[in-house]
Amino acid sequence: MTPVTAFPEINVTRPRSLARVIRAVPASDGAGVRLLRSLGQTPGARVDPFLMLDHLSSENPDDYVAGFPSHPHRGFETVTYMLDGHLLHEDHLGNRGHLRSGGVQWMTAGRGVIHSEMPQQERGRMRGFQLWINLPAAEKMKPARYRDLGAEEIPDVALPDGARVRVVAGTLDVAGARAEGPIAGLATEPLFFDVALPANGAFDHPLAAGHSAFVYPYEGALDVAGVALPTHAAGVLEGDGGIAVRANAGAARFLLLAAKPLREPVVQWGPFVMNTRDEIEQAIRDYQDGSLVG
Repeated sequence: MTPVTAFPEINVTRPRSLARVIRAVPASDGAGVRLLRSLGQTPGARVDPFLMLDHLSSENPDDYVAGFPSHPHRGFETVTYMLDGHLLHEDHLGNRGHLRSGGVQWMTAGRGVIHSEMPQQERGRMRGFQLWINLPAAEKMKPARYRDLGAEEIPDVALPDGARVRVVAGTLDVAGARAEGPIAGLATEPLFFDVALPANGAFDHPLAAGHSAFVYPYEGALDVAGVALPTHAAGVLEGDGGIAVRANAGAARFLLLAAKPLREPVVQWGPFVMNTRDEIEQAIRDYQDGSLVG
């Protein structure tokens, strides 16, 4: 499947409205890593196909050094985006990765992965995100794969009004600037931007009609189509237009996520996301008898 390069049936002059606000709440995962969770804090707090968004941000190593020891996944994709610090990754096949500041790991768990993720501090700060994206039923049992991207592989585009956009996935096409993210060819056709706005800066961009979308400001606050969205809250958008946001008073930085919804049943048990309870029970048995991966 090719990435979206044109935007039919889109009217940027009629931007999507802010339909729902999911405020991030403190949570703990792995071996006690402290984080903020917006999407995924409850089964109802999802935006198809997005299952979860965790935000890690701390200058205290005690909040994260225990990391995420060996654990399994099946049936979805994880996207780890490091802003500051770095993360060591290792899996059951002996694969090892070192994700550094500004880098991304896009992992398709598929049939199964057993891995560990151990965050490391750099310059006194650890900050980043992990996003879970569902896989369609037809792809849940495909072989696992990874895509590790260094900061230099992700387009970083300066716009005329002082905004900057890092393009992880999808196509940036605005104000005479165009860039293709390195992640493409996925069933959900994801768009993943990291946008930095100057004080009172604005960002308007088309979105594919019918695709789900949300924004998550992690520095400063936003005005989304005329409605205030606070820091550390996922703002779920509705409509088939584009997005129109403004930095609310000071500068702001936010994630923009959009993707094609799957509209399939979601049954989740911890690290397994399938379509039926029987498939979840099979995943548990496979993990217990050592046949989860393959």
